[in-house]
Amino acid sequence: MPKVDLQAIPQTNATGYPDHLADVVQGRWYRRLSPALGLSDFGASHVVLKPGAWSAQRHWHESEDEILVILSGAAVLVDDSGRTPLVAGDIAAFPKGDPNAHCLINESDTDCVFFVIGQSVNGPCHYPDVDMHENGAGDKRRKDGSPF
Repeated sequence: MPKVDLQAIPQTNATGYPDHLADVVQGRWYRRLSPALGLSDFGASHVVLKPGAWSAQRHWHESEDEILVILSGAAVLVDDSGRTPLVAGDIAAFPKGDPNAHCLINESDTDCVFFVIGQSVNGPCHYPDVDMHENGAGDKRRKDGSPF
């Protein structure tokens, strides 16, 4: 199996969040590995969280399993159970359909680097802290059904 050259895969901090929710992820830089490597059965990303950055708004997926491995640095997993410190070598998993909303926050003064695997096509996703639901096709609405 060929070694992946991370530097050859473009890194971005793009987000699909509405502007008023995007500030917390501005320090999240990621490389979408699956498309660059020709993988189609699952999505994989290499993510760098700068100090102070969040991985996402706290969320959970109806139809996407997620697993992540911290490669270096440290982050705090924030979920419905509270706050759990994660360091290099730690693994966290989020089964599809489990409404345990989660995100990582880098509260340290150094970068946190992690590898995450999920579905190649996202389904419905819920963001309970910011009154947002995404249908999986990019349409974002409030709980009352009104669009952002």
